[in-house]
Amino acid sequence: MERERRAKKEVTAPGRHRSGAPPPPRVHGRHRSEAAPPVAAVAPPPPRVPLRRLLWVASVACGIQFGWALQLSLLTPYVQELGIPHAFASLVWLCGPLSGLIVQPLVGHLSDRSTSSFGRRRPFIAAGAATIALAVLLVGYSADLGRLLGDPPNGPGRPRAVVVYLLGFWLLDVGNNATQGPCRALLADLAGKDHRRTRIANAYFSLFMALGNILGFATGSYSGWCTLFPFTVSSACSTNCANLKSAFLLDIILLIITTYISISSVQEAPLNSSSVAPYSAEGTEEQLNHGQEAFLWELIGSFRYLTLPVWMVLIVTAFTWIGWFPFILFDTDWMGREIYRGDPDEGQIYQTGVRMGAFALMLNSVVLGFTSVVIEKLCRKLGAGLVWGISNILMSFCFVAMLIISYIAKNADYQSSGLPPDGIVVAALIAFAVLGAPLAVTYSIPYAMVSTRIESLRLGQGLAMGILNLAIVIPQVLVSLGSGPWDQLFGGGNSPAFAVAAVAAFGSGLLAIVGLPRSQIARTRGRR
Repeated sequence: MERERRAKKEVTAPGRHRSGAPPPPRVHGRHRSEAAPPVAAVAPPPPRVPLRRLLWVASVACGIQFGWALQLSLLTPYVQELGIPHAFASLVWLCGPLSGLIVQPLVGHLSDRSTSSFGRRRPFIAAGAATIALAVLLVGYSADLGRLLGDPPNGPGRPRAVVVYLLGFWLLDVGNNATQGPCRALLADLAGKDHRRTRIANAYFSLFMALGNILGFATGSYSGWCTLFPFTVSSACSTNCANLKSAFLLDIILLIITTYISISSVQEAPLNSSSVAPYSAEGTEEQLNHGQEAFLWELIGSFRYLTLPVWMVLIVTAFTWIGWFPFILFDTDWMGREIYRGDPDEGQIYQTGVRMGAFALMLNSVVLGFTSVVIEKLCRKLGAGLVWGISNILMSFCFVAMLIISYIAKNADYQSSGLPPDGIVVAALIAFAVLGAPLAVTYSIPYAMVSTRIESLRLGQGLAMGILNLAIVIPQVLVSLGSGPWDQLFGGGNSPAFAVAAVAAFGSGLLAIVGLPRSQIARTRGRR
């Protein structure tokens, strides 16, 4: 017995084994044996991603937003040329919210669980960009394809061209949702848990959106593209149509360049890789284990885990987009119809107003870009919620100013050429330009807030972007369904929809200030 106790004492003596050799290293309180799996090793933390990498990843937003700017400035007037009346023009935009209601949460869910060797997010970014390229070709050549399918050459309506246009329009929004969501999720992955870097990454995304807007609206305001691309003019496609077609061809070129820069600037490790990923998101192992869960059930069930601050971000986002979407629908149409007093079916005055509206949106994008640069400093100084609230109230005042401008233009004496007085045009340009500041906030702060507040719930950044997108597209569905009949009820102009937008924007600003107090906002502040 004494011999056994002595042997046991030698084995359990601190720092030594029975053989006198030092014990093997301990991992989580256990000796590591030769048969221990390699995953039990403590992995080094992922390297800090340089800010310039975040900048290049966000560059795809420039190509996406270039096409989106053309869509905003030219497609509402163009669809009226195809024969859809103004009262139903907003219903065409219903395709976008409905696709976003399903596509972005689904794409976010799939990208969270993607095991592609190309990475988790990058395959969806590339596929979305290819979808956008196909969509803009369908939209640009809708009149030509409609003619080939049997539309009359000079008829008042072109139903087949409208069908092709709607197909392209729907695919365009599918591609936008399939690209932007994974790109924002990739930026959140790369930023990790650093809240400041998350806000900077979203500010980069907003900056490239501003650059794409500037290029896109400048392209839409120029009326001579058909002279540079003469092959775009055809018997079914007039000068305005040819300019639209040429602009979308430029969009495809820019989209290819920016997509390549974005997906080649960082390497993603596959989700099921046994090696340590150079840049990996939290909770990937848990997401892989739950990869077989039904998407819709998981999306609905995820709302049970959302905290009150996340709910407040979603509510403020919803009211914010009730304010933005009437402007997005009718901005250039408002300029051509109510400022220039033109008609889509008569003369060039309306088209002159549309091009001036595109120029105004270019000024809007310049302000958006400058604001994106200073958003991070404003959030650190004032708090993200206060910045968001003030910007939405400013947006409300701009919509009220547009209502006043519409009233003045309705009762003003125009020039003999039919053009509006210079003062009315300048006032409209200023209103459009100032709206760039709150638009920059809308493009960055909600995404940064959701990214930083949802990480503890371990739902995945892709699904988080999909949840936030629901707060954007549901208001868009409501506005698309109601704005046309609402405007028609009050005479067919755009002012009634802008009045609703002003009320919604002001309410969302108050909600952001009151519902997101500084004590909660402080959690989103990063460390330098």
